[in-house]
Amino acid sequence: MLDDDKKDIFYKDLFRGTFVDQNESAGSDSDGISDSVVGNVSKSLAISSGYTGKLQKGHLIFDACFESGNLGKVVYVSEYEYNLFIRPDTCNARFRVWFNFTVENTKYEQRVIFNIVNFSKTKSLYREGMSPVVKSSSRPSWSRIPQKCVFYYKSPEQKKKYVMSFAFSFDCEEDVYQFAYCYPYTYSRLQTYLGILETKQYTHFKRELLGLTIQQRRLDLITITHPSNLKETANKKRVVFVTARVHPGETPSSYVCQGFIDFMVSDHSIAQQLRERLIFKIVPMLNPDGVYLGNYRSSLMGFDLNRQWQSPSLWAHPTIYATKQLLMNLDNNPFIDVNFFIDIHAHSTLMNGFMYGNIYEDEKRAERQARFPSLLSQFAEDFSLPQTNFNKDTLKAGTGRRTLGGILDDHTICYTLEVSFYSYTNMLTNEMIPYTEEKYARLGRNLARTFYEYYSNEGILCKMSSSSRGDSIHSPDNISISIYSLHNNHNLSNINSEDDHSQHHNNNVNNYGINKESIVQPTSSEYCLKDRLKYNYDQLKRLNQTLNSLSCSTISDSFSVSSHSLRSTSKDKS
Repeated sequence: MLDDDKKDIFYKDLFRGTFVDQNESAGSDSDGISDSVVGNVSKSLAISSGYTGKLQKGHLIFDACFESGNLGKVVYVSEYEYNLFIRPDTCNARFRVWFNFTVENTKYEQRVIFNIVNFSKTKSLYREGMSPVVKSSSRPSWSRIPQKCVFYYKSPEQKKKYVMSFAFSFDCEEDVYQFAYCYPYTYSRLQTYLGILETKQYTHFKRELLGLTIQQRRLDLITITHPSNLKETANKKRVVFVTARVHPGETPSSYVCQGFIDFMVSDHSIAQQLRERLIFKIVPMLNPDGVYLGNYRSSLMGFDLNRQWQSPSLWAHPTIYATKQLLMNLDNNPFIDVNFFIDIHAHSTLMNGFMYGNIYEDEKRAERQARFPSLLSQFAEDFSLPQTNFNKDTLKAGTGRRTLGGILDDHTICYTLEVSFYSYTNMLTNEMIPYTEEKYARLGRNLARTFYEYYSNEGILCKMSSSSRGDSIHSPDNISISIYSLHNNHNLSNINSEDDHSQHHNNNVNNYGINKESIVQPTSSEYCLKDRLKYNYDQLKRLNQTLNSLSCSTISDSFSVSSHSLRSTSKDKS
């Protein structure tokens, strides 16, 4: 454990970034950041190295020294263009995906191109139409930047590595603008949320300290059940165990988990029935240090915690160690049946929500495993049954789903629940719908309601009529499922009764000057080589047109000129 003096030194090193002029960075390795720079930029002024005058509006100031922030280096290319480098995960330079930074001291109608140049992944949903999210001081709700303003391509200037560029127009000089890979969800936000739930003094909600991280942050354990279930009786208690956010950059998992908790503590009739017969154990954030530090996949010490479940170390992986110990204690308790373990993640290359499961030799266990995702697909329009996959992939060894599926009781079904960073396809209309914070939470609510259907079909809960439930769930037909028929059932019946509470999330573009048109919907990414080459050429062509428009002395008052110049090439396979 670090003492206070060493902690101060560690934090100073951790949050130290850099700014350079492009002319000074010639010949530098574009893969990442030099070994001496391990931290984030801190109020870094990005101007030409030859400038010696006073600070003026339009001299952009970048900052990522805040919770979950990530931006390691800024390279000034021109007054219209900046190369931005993601800070690698702490103690693990392999992972460079998550970014989260602010820009201030902007000038009214200042137009820029930001290039994220050192992604560690080549496959990306940016190729499918995903775009970064943005908010500002006067508009605190996150919005996605329209896809027509985002370019993903192999850059000749960056050793043919993939670069994501996006065009943006600043429209309020007093605002501080914040850009991120996806909707942020911080450790502090979770602590505030759980604190609010505690103040409500629910009899069916209990918050406990399961353990502490290396940096002494809380590992929270939430128990949701009727108080009578916590008393010792001869009857076995059924437990559903849910975890989230083992990978800190996978912020959608926290929104799904919060939606699940919100529904389970509510006075909804379904939630009440579930609490009466089941015990829900939830660890909403397995990697608090990584979340706080702005890592994408790793813990403070650079470990992928979702590969440590087989032999977690109390010293190096304390959160996994504590969670596994709790699960093993529950599993060994003769009065408890752990029915489900579900670990919530976000996926960076695939659409929709879907599940991974294990392959079991016992046919009855395999059929029970197939039943839950089939039910979920009936109630959640964003959940894809065809993408749900049961496997023994050796690359997944050490994950929670694989490890626990092999050591817990045969009654326990273990899943990984994945949700896309970007969007889902409505199976009825084939419409591609970008996720919002609310839509992620809706998947969590639908997950909770699927437990009701599952246990009702098992005879554990009493079936209620749709009217008595007070929602739009329709009792599903009795489904005869086997592991062989899992991928053939496409019957969907979506739950919409609580959809879209927040109207400001209904529109997936914002009101910044650059964002005035709808998102261009992408097509399939399964291109032949010729199409891939054309895709890259078109992206570069569009980007060059945008740069030319930015630097043109006769550019119009709005960014619509640049937008118009893009329309002729917007039909590329982006």
